[in-house]
Amino acid sequence: MLANLWKRQAPQMVGIDIGSHEVKAVLLGKIAEGYKIQAYAVVPVKKGAVSDHDIRDADAVIESLRQLKRQLPKSCKYAAVAVSGSAVMTKVIYMDAALTEAEMEAQIEIEADNLIPYSLDEVSIDFETLNVNKADPSKVEVLLSACRTENIDSRVDVLDAVDLEAKVVDVEGYALGRAYELIAGQLPAEIAKGVVVLVDIGANMTTFAVVDHGETTFIREQAFGGESFTQSILSFYGLPYEQAEKAKVEGDLPRNYMFEVLSPFQNQLLQQIKRTLQIYCTSNGKDKVDQLVLCGGTSKLVGMATLLTNELGVPAIIADPFKGALRADDSVQKQLQPNIGKYMIACGLALRSYGQWRT
Repeated sequence: MLANLWKRQAPQMVGIDIGSHEVKAVLLGKIAEGYKIQAYAVVPVKKGAVSDHDIRDADAVIESLRQLKRQLPKSCKYAAVAVSGSAVMTKVIYMDAALTEAEMEAQIEIEADNLIPYSLDEVSIDFETLNVNKADPSKVEVLLSACRTENIDSRVDVLDAVDLEAKVVDVEGYALGRAYELIAGQLPAEIAKGVVVLVDIGANMTTFAVVDHGETTFIREQAFGGESFTQSILSFYGLPYEQAEKAKVEGDLPRNYMFEVLSPFQNQLLQQIKRTLQIYCTSNGKDKVDQLVLCGGTSKLVGMATLLTNELGVPAIIADPFKGALRADDSVQKQLQPNIGKYMIACGLALRSYGQWRT
């Protein structure tokens, strides 16, 4: 069923990003300067337990979540999680601006069979009214989201197993776009009001969120990430997986690895980003974007931001929400600062605590 009631205030939810390499959690509190990290946690996930953003080994994910929950305040009862990958479909449709929320819901339920390329018995549907259409003010743009119900249920079930209630199941790309609120202050004012592309480079997936004047207008995923780099190290130098992963993180590799392994991986990533930017610009009538912001566990590879700036002609930086609207106690900030970029999706999910939501 579609939800049909807006509430003024959501409960406080911990944002939980269930990835293929780690499970990350962030709990945010609202303060005058923006938001403050009240708690955070990160726990590894058994290799293969989450693949292509599907939970393949629920028991392994539950064990990671149990460890995660021990690091969070006992008062944490509610969570926001995200779905992504091929099981998710999003589409902007146009509807009569005079329709009420209930009337929109009824019309979408009638037309959903033509809008969604899945059997309606297998999917969960939701929608959100965006903006008045510029070309035709009598219409409003409505974001329709659909996801295979089994993918939603698998996340709800693993959280339920550790006594966390999933109040929100979001779409990962939009959670990333929402986290833009935290890093907007990191950018020059004229850039922050332009077209900014957030690029979250995870282990197996690179997620794109294009934010235009503060609104997320385009999301996309590419099945490519840091795992490819790890596999190259593994095969090139004959290292066991765990040792290859450690060497990647710590930079403990032969001097010529930059030419043998790093440069080819960076060029592959460059092509993925270039292709996505071309798709966005073509579909939205844009000549270019104004800024790239890199985040995710693989974003801080040596020279990545500089390479993108030089090759794409678009300034690229590493996300640092501590230079924006995110705050933390000194000890927490010191611990998180080197890797804060990999918590962006978890932060975007935690921000659902401070916006309108549907029951």
